[in-house]
Amino acid sequence: MNRVIVKSTVGSDGTLHLDLPLGLSEADREVQITIEPVAKKNALTPEEWRSWVQSMAGSWQGPFERMPQGQYEERATLS
Repeated sequence: MNRVIVKSTVGSDGTLHLDLPLGLSEADREVQITIEPVAKKNALTPEEWRSWVQSMAGSWQGPFERMPQGQYEERATLS
């Protein structure tokens, strides 16, 4: 039997439901299930986001300068 990784979400009732069709060839085999919480990817709470934004205020030390924009292209006049 190959290792199977399934990501699922615990329901609002706190119950995890799993249906894993592994095939008849795997019938009557003993398996082991390990539950591991998945780390959230860059998910900040509103308060953490607000705190991060506040920590960034005033942190820029360099000058603001507009780089040269080049020349406008010449277009044919509309008639």
